[in-house]
Amino acid sequence: MKEDIHQYSGENIEISYNVQRCIHARECVNRLPAVFNPDKRPWIDPDNADVADLADVITACPTGALHFERTDGGPEETVPDENSVTVAPDGPLYLHGDIEITTSDDETLLVNTRVALCRCGLSENKPLCDNSHSDTGFQADSSIAEDHEETEAIEREGTLHVVPAPDGPLLFDGAFELHGIGDDSTVWDANAALCRCGGSQDKPFCDGTHAEIGFSNEIQSDQ
Repeated sequence: MKEDIHQYSGENIEISYNVQRCIHARECVNRLPAVFNPDKRPWIDPDNADVADLADVITACPTGALHFERTDGGPEETVPDENSVTVAPDGPLYLHGDIEITTSDDETLLVNTRVALCRCGLSENKPLCDNSHSDTGFQADSSIAEDHEETEAIEREGTLHVVPAPDGPLLFDGAFELHGIGDDSTVWDANAALCRCGGSQDKPFCDGTHAEIGFSNEIQSDQ
């Protein structure tokens, strides 16, 4: 996976911004334009807002492009007790929680609390989303089928392990609450396979279409 991390220092906070993970969700720009202004250089000025408000906005960044470290002894970002996966209409999977992404050979790719994973199959930074879904007109709703069987009697806390299977789906090991945006559909699941080739007829779940269309992906660790 590609990285391009920039650091911005304030009096009471250090902000890191990974260009490669930003897909312009604009939570930061819309909520704190005095700090996050794409028309200025540097585009982030950490001292233009209360540090607690700034930390709250950064943790709302759904891709994990923004992170912070308090230098005033204030609270750092907390990891949610339960993991969630939100299916964005015509867009990525947003993961929030105790997330660990590894290769099928157990090589750690990413450990984070907020991640956006590609589900159109076209990202050039797989398994992360790079906004290719917008450029190519990918279409897929975010609802969860009513007849999808919920996984019951599972431990809802703990790490959510994600393995992008070579030339295959995203394999989830651990419990997570799966959300659909728009119709508020929600289901608890575990040990699921979610589509990342863009072709499944049972989105967000994998139906084996990746094999039929020859989906190919070479997973690489950070460079």
